[in-house]
Amino acid sequence: MKGIVKRFPSVVANDHVDFFVKKGEIHALVGENGAGKSTLMKQLYGLYTPDEGEIYINGKRVHFKGPKDAIVNGIGMVHQHFMLVDNQTVAENVILGSEPRRGVFLDINKARKEVKELSEKFGLAVDVDAKIEDIPVGMQQRVEILKILYRGANILIFDEPTAVLTPQETEELFNIMRLLKNSGKTIIFITHKLNEVMAITERVTVMRLGKVTGNVLTKDTNPREIATMMVGREVLLRVEKEKAQPSDIVLKVEDLWVKDNRGLDAVRGVSLEVRAGEIVGIAGVAGNGQTELVEAITGLRKVEKGHIFLLGKDMTNASPLEFRESGLTHIPEDRIKRGMISQYPVYYNIILGKHGEEPFAKNGILNLKAIKGYATELIERFDVRPRDMDILAGNLSGGNQQKMVVARELDKTPVQPKVVVVAQPTRGLDIGAIEFIHKTIISMRDRGIGILLISMELDEIFSLSDRILVFYEGEIMGEVTPDEVTREEIGLMMAGHKKAEVLGERGDVK
Repeated sequence: MKGIVKRFPSVVANDHVDFFVKKGEIHALVGENGAGKSTLMKQLYGLYTPDEGEIYINGKRVHFKGPKDAIVNGIGMVHQHFMLVDNQTVAENVILGSEPRRGVFLDINKARKEVKELSEKFGLAVDVDAKIEDIPVGMQQRVEILKILYRGANILIFDEPTAVLTPQETEELFNIMRLLKNSGKTIIFITHKLNEVMAITERVTVMRLGKVTGNVLTKDTNPREIATMMVGREVLLRVEKEKAQPSDIVLKVEDLWVKDNRGLDAVRGVSLEVRAGEIVGIAGVAGNGQTELVEAITGLRKVEKGHIFLLGKDMTNASPLEFRESGLTHIPEDRIKRGMISQYPVYYNIILGKHGEEPFAKNGILNLKAIKGYATELIERFDVRPRDMDILAGNLSGGNQQKMVVARELDKTPVQPKVVVVAQPTRGLDIGAIEFIHKTIISMRDRGIGILLISMELDEIFSLSDRILVFYEGEIMGEVTPDEVTREEIGLMMAGHKKAEVLGERGDVK
């Protein structure tokens, strides 16, 4: 890709970008949120058309009017959010849109055979007859990879592929990527995780503010150097914190049972405590009941059985407003659905949940001067880009939407929260923003706030938590501290092994 320029109304997303990838290599594309990585790749996949610049595949200049043209030219993309039909089988999903036919009829046996052969060839073990809704996330990702291989892709774009995987599933994905590379495929790997860049790639292209700031061989660099190229300054790659000084119990959950949207038990008899001045992390793969647990604790979902106590008061089945007024704030897992109103400007989103309180309102009338002054300060402090509080929240990039929500929930104006429930606080954020949010969470802990942290990012759980609870299928597999277990042992517990089984094998834990 040569001299690529892509403009949007308020920003130049790609500013004369050159991006070269060699055949048969695994090439990392890294950068902060809003650096322009996804925009660049969407042009390579035909979702956007460049305003300026040229794209060459195997030396031949190409013009893509849409993804179909990209697919014809051997380009495939594994999106961060899978594009699968839940109630169809693996085979049906893989062939969707490119179905083999016998006359006018779908030849399902041929489809099954072709998908099976393809999965065996590339080491992508799947059950071709299983329905998508019945298989784990790691397996669903393999189906996404099979889909693009089935269409003949030679250049594969992976967008944040490990965000939803356990450590074991991530290692399996890396083995698959190596197999694909050895069979002559070329892989572009978009990620925020620098340890993964070092583990799997041969070359790294770094972007910042729409431009390329570095192109280096992985063997000639290190995580600190890449982080500096991404952010433009030195970044702390590990969280520095003092030992926690926990005091009174501020949140207590007793024998909690909660159902999911299908009416099945998603949380089964969970009991936990969070004390003032500590961070309790919940580790687990997506879809194991963490979402339902958080929704119950924040008043968004009905409790079937059990109790929730906030500051000693029974809050079981209280409303979200009652929880908020009693001192609990919540950074939701799904920022679009639960954390913001896309069609409102940033300054209104910054005060959601605080909009009835002084200084933002008096006698039911909003004080726009106070609201806008507060919004300006928070946008600056939490580095929400662009620095435009009048922009609609839906027009911010995902990472900046997240920063806006985090800013609102973690700021102590007008009253300091007593308990913060934080779900996926840094999902989709770059390394500089992650560093800032981690420091903010630690400083809240040090001010005596109790924090329940739910994250799919094991590094985040390890570096922030004082205690870790491991979740699997709605139950707690065990409680550990970060210094008594390895990531692999936590990974085994996330896959359903009890603490005693995992740590008992070492012979040093009762």
